[in-house]
Formats: sequence, C-alpha cells, structure tokens
Amino acid sequence: MLLYLFITCFSFVLFLNSLVLKPFPPWAWPTELRLLSLWFWKELSIFSISSSIKNSLNIRKIASKLSFKNMTTRTPKVDNTEESGGMSVLDLPELVLECILEKLPPSGLCSMAGVCNSLRDRCMSDYLWERHMKQKWGRVIGPAAYREWQWHMASRKDSANLKQGKQRLWMKLLSLVRSFSWIRPKVDDSSKQRNSMPVDSIMSWYLALESGRFWFPAQVYNRENGHVGFMLSCYDAELSYDLRTDTFQARYPPHGRRVIAIESGVPWERLRAPPVDTSPHDLHISDCLNELHPGDHIEIQWRRNKEFPYGWWYGVVGHLESCDGNENYCRCHNSDTVVLEFNQYTLGSRWRKTIINRKDHREEGNEADGFYGGIRKLNSTEEINMWKRLWPVEVLE
Repeated sequence: MLLYLFITCFSFVLFLNSLVLKPFPPWAWPTELRLLSLWFWKELSIFSISSSIKNSLNIRKIASKLSFKNMTTRTPKVDNTEESGGMSVLDLPELVLECILEKLPPSGLCSMAGVCNSLRDRCMSDYLWERHMKQKWGRVIGPAAYREWQWHMASRKDSANLKQGKQRLWMKLLSLVRSFSWIRPKVDDSSKQRNSMPVDSIMSWYLALESGRFWFPAQVYNRENGHVGFMLSCYDAELSYDLRTDTFQARYPPHGRRVIAIESGVPWERLRAPPVDTSPHDLHISDCLNELHPGDHIEIQWRRNKEFPYGWWYGVVGHLESCDGNENYCRCHNSDTVVLEFNQYTLGSRWRKTIINRKDHREEGNEADGFYGGIRKLNSTEEINMWKRLWPVEVLE
C-alpha cells in the first residue's frame, strides 16, 4: 500500500510541475483541461488496476513462499552437497571408491546402485560381482549351470524382442489411427531401458540364484534324504535356492517309470558342481585306467538299468585274488583286470565288488547287478574327505 501511495503522489506532483512550466492558453483551458483530466483519470485508473493486480500476485507469491518456508522448517533438514559445497562419495579418488565398493556385501551394492546413475554403473560391474559369485556359488556352479543360464538369457532376449516387435506394430497402427485426429502419441521407453538391469550381467545372475527363480543343474550327495539305496552316491538334479532357510530344493529327473522326485531342505554340504562335463545319460570316457593302483580312491558311473541316468558312486581300487596285498610284491597295477571295492556293503554282498577291464573298459554289467560306466580317479584330498564324512553309520546289506 505504501508503494501504491508513493507512486500515485509522485505522478501527481509531476503533473502539477508540467502545468506550471507549460501553461495552457486561456482560450484552450476549459476544453484541454477537461480532456487532460479525463486522460489522467483514465491512465490513473488503469495503472491502479494493473498495480493492484500485480500487488495481489506478489502477495500470493510471498505468501506461498512463506508457507513453503514454514513447511520446510517443520521437516527435518537434508544436506545437499551441491548447495552446501560439501564432499560427496563421487569426489573420492577412483581407486579409493573402488576399494570401498569392493568391501560392500551384495546387499550393500544393491543399495548403493540406487543412489545415482554413476554409482549404479559402478555397482553393477561384473568385476565387483565376480568375487561374490565365486565366494558363495563357486562350489555348486559348473559349466552345465553356466550353459543353462546362457540359454535362459537367450530365451528372455527372444521373448523381449518378440514383445517389443508386437509393441512397435501396435504403436504404428495406433499412430496411423491417431494421425487422423492430429494427435501424436508420446512414447518414451528410454527411462525404462536405462533403469533396467542388463540381462547378461553377473549381478543379474547372482540375484536370480539368490531369489530362487533360476533352477540350475548340480549334483547332490546321498539323494532323497540319505535313502539307503543311494548311500555314498552323487546324482544330478535341478536346484533352487531358498534364502529363508539357506537350503535348496532338489528336483531329480524321473528314473524309468518313476515320477520326478523332489527333496526339500538340502544343505550346502551335500552339493557340488559336476566334476566332469558329462551328461548323466552319457558314458564318461575314462582317462585314468592305466594309472589305477590298489588303494586309489575312485568314482564310477552306475545305473540300475539303461533307462536310468548315471549316478557317481564312491569306491577304492582293491587287490586281485592272487595278490596277498604285500606292497613289496604287489603287481596288480600291471594286470589288465582292475578290482573295484565298495566297502560300505557287507562281505558277500553283490554290491561289494566288481571287476573291469583296464584296456577295453566300456559299460559293463547286467540287469541284475546294474551297469558300471566311466571311472574318474580322485586326486583331491577334499573330495576324498567329503566321501568319508558321508560314510554310513552302519554297514549296508
């Protein structure tokens, strides 16, 4: 109001000065004065209306600013590094920031990836997730699981491409329809593409395993909760992780006429990645037959009949009947016959011992005793100790 009064008075003073400096002639006074007075009040009324409108708008702006200021004073203060000039994480040297990210667990990397685009790109790098993948999943992930993941990614990409193709077709049809009404559809999927995780990243693989959405092939010791018919064996299965119990669900392929067997609560200790890249339905080509000596630890493929897949069974190389077991005189390693013993079975059991041909070993056996396949020699102490930890409490019949 003060500003309005000042402007009004000041304009009136200027008007009076103009009258004093340039007086109108007497003959024109009544008419010109009347016109001038009309013009003055007209301009004054317009100016006053416009100024009042401006003042009202300014008052509203000031009121909104004051209300916003009051609202911000009620809410907790959040530091803004850009306004305050403080130092952020991105201002750290690259090597220091990399060392910090390397110390974060997977949950920390996921949280940090949501801060900004720069940290998102860093936290999703394969370099950081390779260590977490190897540390947690290295024991159970093998070439077969990697191939399964590659196939899974390819199928997802194909389905995504098919979906995008259908969307493009519908958008073209929609644009043709809307072109008649002069309406252009505004579609921008770039934000979704930027926020989506790369399908082929190690981070996506890790999270797919962690969530249990991805079933991967591995092998399970003593399948079906240690069923007596599978003691000291290791069979292929499809596994899904349960984060709540830190265990797995195993899905075994059907055996002959048997349906798919499912086992829950399988611990990490009973799992391993397949030691050889051989399908459970294929014969493993043995490359260690000439190296086998009595006392060596081995695994051998065995299946009940030819409709079943192979499982790996633990055994040791024994002596021939003609050998007394004396190391100084033993020549069993020179013989073409190799004795394999499965000492978890009692003496006299048909599963206790079998004989194979060292030089021409293929699948051997019959429908009564089962079929023995390829052999692999155990050179790792860790593998041998694992079988010993699984040794049954009682001798099997």
